[in-house]
Amino acid sequence: MRHAAFVMFALSVGACAARDPYVTSANTTPSGNWKIERQTDRITGTPLASAQLVTDTSSNSADPKVRPAMLQLTCFDTHPVVRLSFGFKVGTGPNMIVGYRFDERPGHDNVPMRIIGEHRIVVIEDRAEVARFVGELSQSAILVIRIRSLNAGRTTAEFRLDGAAAAIEAALAGCPVTAQPPSRSRANS
Repeated sequence: MRHAAFVMFALSVGACAARDPYVTSANTTPSGNWKIERQTDRITGTPLASAQLVTDTSSNSADPKVRPAMLQLTCFDTHPVVRLSFGFKVGTGPNMIVGYRFDERPGHDNVPMRIIGEHRIVVIEDRAEVARFVGELSQSAILVIRIRSLNAGRTTAEFRLDGAAAAIEAALAGCPVTAQPPSRSRANS
């Protein structure tokens, strides 16, 4: 049932995109579990790329339904970004803590992030954190995300990462991931 709801949502969004021949998923290629999108920006002429990974293994303690979640790697204004989208509210910036763990490696907690999109999207854009995330992602099979929130409960998601190396290469080719001194401040909205 949850898969059907996600498919219906994707089809409705896709139907809107089909009206604009330039916003399309026609240039999408698979890499393991990932979908890699490649297009050219009609304004700048530069490549636009992203890689997306969807999981059905996502839940929230305040919502009894298991819903899909999405991990996306992309360049935004020449900056590498990790974007996590959920089908339910995961918290509000100052009242939440995001953590992740790859395979059996030590986890990372209280990572710098911000929350957008009706409190359903977490964005990691701190260059040092993105570099660490992508570095571990490229060598891993499983990613577990955990979000603790005072006002939205606990959220978890598990992603199977088959095909991650090609997804990273394609999605972040236009904005190489280089670590800069970490910014521990959390710019939440």
